Amino acid sequence: MIIRNLLRQAEQQLAKVDVPESYAKLLMNEILSHQERNLYMEMGEECDSATEVEFLAKLERLCTQEPYAYVVGVQYFYGRPFDVNESVLIPRPETEELVANVLADIDEYFSEAKILQGADIGTGSGAIAISLKQEEPRLKMIATDISETAIQQAIHNAKINDADITFMVGDMLQPIKDANVKIDILVCNPPYIPQNEDVEVSVKDFEPHIALFGGEDGLKYYRTVLTQASEILNPTAMIAFEMGWDQKEALTKLAKQSFPEAKVNCYKDIQGKDRMLMVYLNIK
Repeated sequence: MIIRNLLRQAEQQLAKVDVPESYAKLLMNEILSHQERNLYMEMGEECDSATEVEFLAKLERLCTQEPYAYVVGVQYFYGRPFDVNESVLIPRPETEELVANVLADIDEYFSEAKILQGADIGTGSGAIAISLKQEEPRLKMIATDISETAIQQAIHNAKINDADITFMVGDMLQPIKDANVKIDILVCNPPYIPQNEDVEVSVKDFEPHIALFGGEDGLKYYRTVLTQASEILNPTAMIAFEMGWDQKEALTKLAKQSFPEAKVNCYKDIQGKDRMLMVYLNIK
């Protein structure tokens, strides 16, 4: 079949199941790019059988609402490729904004430091830890996750992005406490969806629930981090959280309970929603 016609049929199939039609061209372009071919140069050409078989198999997966990133096996984050599968959460654009804000704060508050120790708690694919390390060479990064499978995926992503990260398997801050390491920059994008909240099929049925749901009110893992953070933080340090758009008030309260003297700032994402909370210890 001519590629243009194949794509037209694919777009119709996707539209019937409320999946973005644009995924058809994106998928074909991804497949052809691995063959060092250009989709737009071949629109009027006959699709070879091997490419058509691969395209239709992946199209079928898209039609089940499986996320596009899992189907193609990669998600770009902060300009870098991260291989993803169902063992790790797909990195989100909002989290890129968290990374950008952390880097800006490092420039402002730690400009004179020669070496900084950072930690990414619940690293998943490794996107935060790897991006921070590659953007800020002064950072030595530790990344933890309770999932051995997730850590293996993060190690793989560190290799393909040539990032030197120390990975530790364990529950939240525990591996860092066990290693007796002190942290300057603590970053955490924990599971923050309340347990009974409805989520999209593509998220609920495919992404790991351990990386999505944060207990009854979505704040379970924030409580863990905030109540234990003083055990691992240096006297001058910062904590950076991603959070749900409606969790600002509750999370600010939790932060102030654990660190009454700290400065707490909330930042909005590009959509104008409250999505990042920063806690600054002995930083004015």
